[in-house]
Amino acid sequence: MWIAIYPWVWLAYSRSLVIVCSRLVAVSPPRRAVVRFGHCVTRSSGSVAATRRREVQDGRVLTAVEMKLRQNVRHWAAKQALTLPVVGEKVNDRLVDLHTGVFADKADPARADERRAHLDDFFDATMDTYVAALEDGFPEAEAREITHIQANFDFYNHGWTEMMEFPADELEDHYARYRHFFDRHGISIDDPLGDFRPAGAIAEAPSTPEKLDDPEHPHAEGGFADDVYVETGDGEVVVGGTEEPDEVDVDRAPGVED
Repeated sequence: MWIAIYPWVWLAYSRSLVIVCSRLVAVSPPRRAVVRFGHCVTRSSGSVAATRRREVQDGRVLTAVEMKLRQNVRHWAAKQALTLPVVGEKVNDRLVDLHTGVFADKADPARADERRAHLDDFFDATMDTYVAALEDGFPEAEAREITHIQANFDFYNHGWTEMMEFPADELEDHYARYRHFFDRHGISIDDPLGDFRPAGAIAEAPSTPEKLDDPEHPHAEGGFADDVYVETGDGEVVVGGTEEPDEVDVDRAPGVED
């Protein structure tokens, strides 16, 4: 009798567990709930804007938070604008400013200003990487993720571990996913820009190699090296990104009307 009803009891238990964990995430955003093989575990998360993703994989129900990438109409507009004359330069400059601002804010406050010139030059170079990845046929989200991976290679090389978006022990995993593109363009962990390094020098900035001995990653979330994870404009989390809209207003791109 027990053998016959056991699967139904387990199914009910699993559903109840997922509901409990989902409510836990909804009520307390700074916490992370993960359901793995019937065990509910909560972990602290530094993201106040954390979102949830539920996925069934190999019989497991997973709830994950903290996404690296977002994708909305402004990203699609920027994709188109970057290849246009005049407006493309404005969008390029604005995107560089935005990225420098975001990552400088993640840096040690005592070190942020001395890194800004380097970040400006570096992110300006990655805009060429982004366009090249698009021309190679990569979807928008993957092309953009490639540039984020380049930046994390650079942060690691400088010992700027507090600025990294994923843990240092996942560097090889992220490199492996785009190995073909990286190899073709001379990009490696040691040389994040490869063939996209500009003729003019990238501004230097002091390194903090001592942080590599026991790296801390307050802004990183591991476990997302297997695919590109994207939060849409509606707050939904999808794997691989969304479909490009049929009509995109280039004026929505950062820098066009800012």
